[in-house]
Amino acid sequence: MIVCKFGGSSLADAGQMKKVRAILESDSKRRIAVVSAPGKRNKEDEKITDLLYQCNALAQKGQSCRPVFNEIVKRFMQIAKELKLDDRELSTMLDSIRVAIDAGRGADYAASRGEYLSAYVMSRFLGWEFIDAADAIVINADSTVNESTYTKLSERIEDGKNYVIPGFYGETEQGVLKTFSRGGSDITGAIVARAVNAELYENWTDVSGIYRADPRIVENAEVIPSMSYKEMRELADVGASVFHEEAIAPVYSSGIPINVKNTNKPEEPGTMILPVAEYKGLSGVSARTGLSRISLRKLMLFKKSGMRHALLTMLHIFGIRPCFSLFGIDSIVWFFETKQASESVCQAMCDRLTKDFGLDTISVDHGYAILGITGQNMDEAVVSAKAVSALTEAGIEVSFVNAGSSDTTILIGVRDEKAKDAVKAVYAELF
Repeated sequence: MIVCKFGGSSLADAGQMKKVRAILESDSKRRIAVVSAPGKRNKEDEKITDLLYQCNALAQKGQSCRPVFNEIVKRFMQIAKELKLDDRELSTMLDSIRVAIDAGRGADYAASRGEYLSAYVMSRFLGWEFIDAADAIVINADSTVNESTYTKLSERIEDGKNYVIPGFYGETEQGVLKTFSRGGSDITGAIVARAVNAELYENWTDVSGIYRADPRIVENAEVIPSMSYKEMRELADVGASVFHEEAIAPVYSSGIPINVKNTNKPEEPGTMILPVAEYKGLSGVSARTGLSRISLRKLMLFKKSGMRHALLTMLHIFGIRPCFSLFGIDSIVWFFETKQASESVCQAMCDRLTKDFGLDTISVDHGYAILGITGQNMDEAVVSAKAVSALTEAGIEVSFVNAGSSDTTILIGVRDEKAKDAVKAVYAELF
């Protein structure tokens, strides 16, 4: 059995949905489709999920979401019309969703309705059975997947039947609807693939696989033919956005291969993501932007047991969750997404940490990006030296190099405004 996940660009309008049907019907093994909410039809368009978040924001202010929701209604009704579906039930469904959003059901409920409606329309168009993710996927408080999910799904799915399942959401054990992070339909697809022990998980998007560098930055960047789970996880964490970095976890223990393919060019092979990559060498380079840096120092910092954990707990209290860490003899540097905290929150955090832990110094500064170079069996010293040399020649200041903490990824710190130039320079030198 093959589980297929289709992203928002693959479902943006009726024409794209017809392409999805052709893909599914071209192989009888493709029996389960996990779908996202309709994405942008063009650069000026808005994603359905973004419109739904706007609706919730209006409802939270005590205002009716009807003006924005009407755009969602038009979009889905147009799709139904072009697919020649009876739209009476869909119209009733849309009305009830608008009422629920206005009644204050919350952001998770509102955001999830794009996937719900997309799956409903696709199930009608395909003539396949609809399974509501809320009835089968249980999400823990920390947004991980509850193990009961796999039993629930396997019990729902019968041999010889075809199914459409909305991505992105499920329910807590208490029955409260909950979403994954943005792009979480990739996670749903992986969950379903593991539940049915699929032979393959196909992830369909609007690009022909995972590129060695963002093709919007590097012209004629190559597609990676195959890579390991670990490489994909780490490349995604430093900015490669084609596949959600958390979507590896559900299939990791099962070793189910993942094929990232292009809905608009289904004949192209795409990228295979495997437990162990067939390809040995450098895979790709990417950059994660929009980061801030916390730098702190205290003499004998690590002599007291639990100090690092206590400091990190205090950061979490202030809403800061670091994504990268560097450690010195008496110092720690943490990088976090700048949007997580305002200047006033950062100052309050610094004051509290200094007071509670007797720090010698602490500071927060902004405007950083972290470049990641990923690959198998690379000579870290050689690759690091070549990358730094290329950056230096391009006039790009390097704030740190982290080689050795991972056997598949080298991390290099640069200024945010130089991130694209850094990707170009490193790609030209190494690839």
